[in-house]
Amino acid sequence: MARPAAKARPPKHLVALAVVAVLGLVIVVDFLWASSSSASSSTVWSSRLTLSTSPAVQAPPVAKENKKDKKPVGSMDINATFADLPAPELKWEEMAEAPVVRLDGAAIQIKNLLYVFAGYGTINHVHSHVDIYNFSDNTWGGRFDMPKEMAHSHLGMVTDGRFIYVVTGQYGPQCRGPTARNFVLDTETKEWHDLPPLPVPRYAPATQLWRGRLHVMGGSKEDRHEPGLEHWSLAVKDGKALEKEWRSEIPIPRGGPHRACVVANDKLLVIGGQEGDFMAKPGSPIFKCVRRSEVVYSNIYMLDDGMTWKELPPMPKPDSHIEFAWVNVNNSLIIAGGTTDKHPITKKMVLVGEVFRFNLDTLEWSVIGRLPFRIKTTLVGYWDGWLYFTSGQRDKGPKDPSPKKVVGCMFRTKLHL
Repeated sequence: MARPAAKARPPKHLVALAVVAVLGLVIVVDFLWASSSSASSSTVWSSRLTLSTSPAVQAPPVAKENKKDKKPVGSMDINATFADLPAPELKWEEMAEAPVVRLDGAAIQIKNLLYVFAGYGTINHVHSHVDIYNFSDNTWGGRFDMPKEMAHSHLGMVTDGRFIYVVTGQYGPQCRGPTARNFVLDTETKEWHDLPPLPVPRYAPATQLWRGRLHVMGGSKEDRHEPGLEHWSLAVKDGKALEKEWRSEIPIPRGGPHRACVVANDKLLVIGGQEGDFMAKPGSPIFKCVRRSEVVYSNIYMLDDGMTWKELPPMPKPDSHIEFAWVNVNNSLIIAGGTTDKHPITKKMVLVGEVFRFNLDTLEWSVIGRLPFRIKTTLVGYWDGWLYFTSGQRDKGPKDPSPKKVVGCMFRTKLHL
């Protein structure tokens, strides 16, 4: 039988070459994979470093912070109206507006007439006249001028029922210096007369007539900021000084301006106030006002027969700018508005919107109502069962107690004690 033909086999050297080629291809593929992986890893790390070190590659733009949206740390925890106290609502009636707006003015009531003095119209303009409001017919009228040498704001003032004694105060706009000049007004003749000057000038001192003497105490010193503790008195009668010089009295325990000063039950009381105030900017030719630290307090001090100061129950909250914001009704002191502690985060001034009552029989405080808005340096009067207030600087709105507009409005509410 014929044998089957044998299959052709490739030469051995070709087989060897093929094996070598396959192995080489595997090595190349493996090398390329490793190189690719290494390159990829290197690219990632390089990118991370480039974002922070290479000027050639810029990071994505970061959104700019909106300063209007920025809030101080903790401000969300303390509401702007944190100082408001619960108070019953009062029904207020708006009356005829004052002829001019006023801040840091002064007011004295004699019978049915409210005499309103001086004050800022704007920070650069001060008034030097008197306006009169008649409670009987609810009208303004009877304007007349003040002496040219008399202070324009931060006055001390009191009356004996006919004569109005005007003590020291700031002369001029912005934060100009004080004067030591004092005057007396005869409200029947509209004539002005001089009184002996204070030993040193003062801003907004507590002022009152007590036991035949004109008492002046506290206030701010000549720099407008440092509290004064001095207390002087001068014997007066029927608009005339009975002495040529002021007599030193027992110093007040705590100094400062913008306090209510009251004589009740033959006791001399000094209520509220503050330490520190705006000052003139050093070197400013216009004495531009700049704010300094202020501490508002709630203390009440009483001078008694023994001529020693005693401390009475404090106000419901610290209150300042109330020197003409009070009346005595049925042996109760009624105080309207003012300023209290600044906001602890924003540091803004906080105005007061409550009406306080201090019962002089029980020496107890209460909140008897709320004003139409928060306001400081109100000028207050009382007539025929109605509580009136006019002028001052009001708040920015119900949710913002910081000061804004100087006003001349007049409001009244029926008072039920």
